[in-house]
Amino acid sequence: MALLDIVVTTVGGALSATVGVFVGGVLTRQAQDRHWLRDRQLVAYQDLLREYATFSMIMRRAHLARTGWDYDWAVWSAALMSASLVAPNPVATEIDRFGHAVQRFLDVAAGVDTTTAPLSQEEFEQAMAAPARAQLALVNAMRRSVGRHQGPLSTSLGGAHGRRPHRKQQD
Repeated sequence: MALLDIVVTTVGGALSATVGVFVGGVLTRQAQDRHWLRDRQLVAYQDLLREYATFSMIMRRAHLARTGWDYDWAVWSAALMSASLVAPNPVATEIDRFGHAVQRFLDVAAGVDTTTAPLSQEEFEQAMAAPARAQLALVNAMRRSVGRHQGPLSTSLGGAHGRRPHRKQQD
């Protein structure tokens, strides 16, 4: 009987250790996958918001200074696609809404000759209102997706919406 107890104990211990290693490996792999995806999401979200800020500021400057402008729209499209690729469904939905709001803005602001018929500052700000609201909703969805402990923002930051800062007068 003592030999049977030793065999059962040894086999049970070996089996428990094997199961523990297997379960630990699976859980570690899942955690690594989550961290990898979160890192990719952050990079994609940053790229998308950076490109939005870039082209909206280029356009704002062109309208206010009555100058021409140029932007590589392939970069914007790639940023939209990259963010959509790694985004969970709620964020992907907000990316789509944001993209539509930006397109409506572009229909107004990019369709005019900024050297001869630019939008006024007020017209530009009005055209930026919908993208600004969509950006805020998108940023809040992004924040929820990468960290449950982050509260929502109540105001948009960055981009070309809002008034231009007042500059000090030079003597």
